[in-house]
Parts: sequence; structure tokens; C-alpha cells
Amino acid sequence: MTTDLDDIPDDGVLEPVGATGGAPAGRAPGEEAPADEVRRSVPGLSPSRANDFLQCPLMFRFRVVDRLPEPPSPAAARGTLVHAVLEDLFDLPAGSRTLEAATAALPARWAGLLADQPRYGELFAAPEEEQTWLASAAALLATYFTLEDPNRLEPHEREVSVRLDLEDGPQLRGIVDRLDVAPNGWVRVVDYKTGKSPRAGYESSALFQMRFYAYVLWRTRGVLPRLLQLEYLGDGVILKHEPTEPEMLTLEARVRSIWAGIEEAARAGDWRPRTSKLCDWCSFKELCPAFGGTPPQVPDGAVERAIGVSPTPVG
Repeated sequence: MTTDLDDIPDDGVLEPVGATGGAPAGRAPGEEAPADEVRRSVPGLSPSRANDFLQCPLMFRFRVVDRLPEPPSPAAARGTLVHAVLEDLFDLPAGSRTLEAATAALPARWAGLLADQPRYGELFAAPEEEQTWLASAAALLATYFTLEDPNRLEPHEREVSVRLDLEDGPQLRGIVDRLDVAPNGWVRVVDYKTGKSPRAGYESSALFQMRFYAYVLWRTRGVLPRLLQLEYLGDGVILKHEPTEPEMLTLEARVRSIWAGIEEAARAGDWRPRTSKLCDWCSFKELCPAFGGTPPQVPDGAVERAIGVSPTPVG
């Protein structure tokens, strides 16, 4: 049976043990924090980039090795905005964390994102489009309030940058939306998703991300989270999972296997595309040889900086 941290003693109210914030306004959900830039010489792997490699090695190369810019999308910008508002919500005192307060914060938060990321201004051709888009963000916030009552929560940490230097491997890193700590010490890892929940039987990718975070927290803090919780604001579904230590060891083996594949591709210079239905949404489709494109030359030293290995000289 799944243990819900909302069912623990003390009326399910989580212990007010402090909170931290600090994600820059322009950072997309799930992406590495800008503070990681100072450690960019350390080869790193996040759940998103691991999934990129499994989906398409060439897309991984474009993002991690070439670091090609990608145009903003309304969906990604909306996710960044909603995450920012939900983070700010817990700066308000309990009792003031209402849907009205969250909705009222949208315009100012959006103005801040536009100032920080002027490229977002290219998303909408007319003010009416922007207002419709803001209304869709408000709808996601309304769904959030059907999933939990933020007035009954005091997150331990928010927008948590986690890192682990895996022995003989990359630096594992990512951003956790929220960590809750119950009075009895149980830890819950919470991640907000502004899309819809996966269909039954297709939860593995989402749970990989959460297991990844749980593993890093377990290794760095010595405590295995009791509950992993994904909150899908697109359809009002909560996906919960209780991790185990054997599962963490399996996760480590999987991460090492993925990284070994990345190193092999880097040495061989073999970043071949892997086509799927997702190609229609790829920012790099015009550069993909599977669709008649030509990838750019890999910048000098880019493979070594990103992966930590040198390509094998041809011949």
C-alpha cells in the first residue's frame, strides 16, 4: 500500500523547517541552474539530458556538445512561468496562499521573465494571443489548487540544486521543485508538471527523473526519500512512488550504462539520429540528416568539455 505523507500524524501538516528559493526567473523547469556554469568543465548528466540521448543521440549532441540555441515555445515559457509562481506562493504566509493570490501574481512574474529573457517577447503576434496564453497558465494554477492545499504545507526546500560526482562517472545534477520533510523525518520529493500525465504503462520516463533525484539525495544526504510525487497540472493527476534501496542501485547501474553509451558515441563521433514521432517537435529537424539536413561541424574541444573524452582520430 502506498504511504501518503498527507496521512501522517499531526493532521498531515509538514514541519515548518525553513525554505529556500532562488531559481532565476528565466530558467526552464528541470534545467540546470546557471550556477552550474562555473563547473561546466565537469562532465555532467541530468535526467533530461539522459532521456535526450536515449531518444536521439544527435539531439543530445546538438544540446550538450554543440550547445545550439533553441527557439522558445509557448508551452515551455508557460511551464517556466507557472513554476515561478508556485515557488513564490510559499513566500506568502499560510492562509494567504490562495488561487486568487497566485493568479494575481502572473502578470508581474511574466513581466519579470520578459525582462530577463527578451526572446519570450517573440512568442505572440498580438496582445490577444498573449492574454489567451496567460489564461491557460491561470487554468494550470487552478488545477494545482485541486491537488493540494499549500496553506497546509511548509516546504523544507524549493528549487533545490542537487549534485553528485559519481565515482568513475559524470556529475549527476538537476533541480528539484520541492522537498517536504514530515515531523517524523520522512522526505517527499515533489515535481510539478504542466503537461498531462503519461498513459498507464508509460510512466517509466517520468519516474526515471524522480528516481534520479532520489538517488542523488540518498547519496549526498544519507536519507532515502520516502515518497516521490509528480503533480500533473495538465489533467489534475498525481503520480506517487515509494523508492527502495535496491531500486536505487538499479538506477545507478542504468545511469552508468547510459553514460557509457554517451562516451562511446563521443569517442567514435557517432551521433546518429534516431527517428520517431517526436521528430516533428524537434528544434533541430532542419539540421538532421534523416530529413535532408547537414549537421554543423563539432566545435574544437567541445566533446572534451562536455563529455570528458577525446574523439578517436579517423584513420
